[in-house]
Amino acid sequence: MNATRRGLNRFLLFLVAVVLLGLGALALAVGLLPGGPDTWTSVMGGFQGWLESLGRESAGWGAVAAIVVLAIILILIASAAVRGRRQAPLQSTGSATDEGRITVTDGFASEALKNALGERDEILSSRITAGEVAKQSVLHVAVTPRQNTSPREVAEHVDTLVTNLAALTGQNLRAYISIHSGLRAKLARDNTRVH
Repeated sequence: MNATRRGLNRFLLFLVAVVLLGLGALALAVGLLPGGPDTWTSVMGGFQGWLESLGRESAGWGAVAAIVVLAIILILIASAAVRGRRQAPLQSTGSATDEGRITVTDGFASEALKNALGERDEILSSRITAGEVAKQSVLHVAVTPRQNTSPREVAEHVDTLVTNLAALTGQNLRAYISIHSGLRAKLARDNTRVH
């Protein structure tokens, strides 16, 4: 989302909102004002007459062309908005040996961190994803600790795990940690899990 243009998004939202508000106001005016339905009928009759003067074939092709152009514009807008949220694989490739080359992917990093975090009793759940921020691979580590667990200790533990993983893969890993609290953390029992 960092690459999307806020000004363009806000302008398009404003434009859609104005059109929808205008259509809503028009529908209210036609329904509530005296003489509204008659005015609507006469205006639409004039519009229909204008379309018939153009010819039925040209009006039909014009409508199809307008729908196709609108669909293309919407697809371009959607693809431009998604471009900033691209998922990037995190890959670390070791040196080639006689046995071959070893490549560590984001799946390995995710599973290794998730398993290491799952061994801790104070962590209820964790989710690790790889993405791209400013054209650099980044790990996002989301952790939900038990209630009354120090966020600083959790962050330090996760930082230690990421540092160890970086030493293992030989790549400088960038990571950001988000520590969540919610209903699950409040309802979790304080006693430790049975092994």
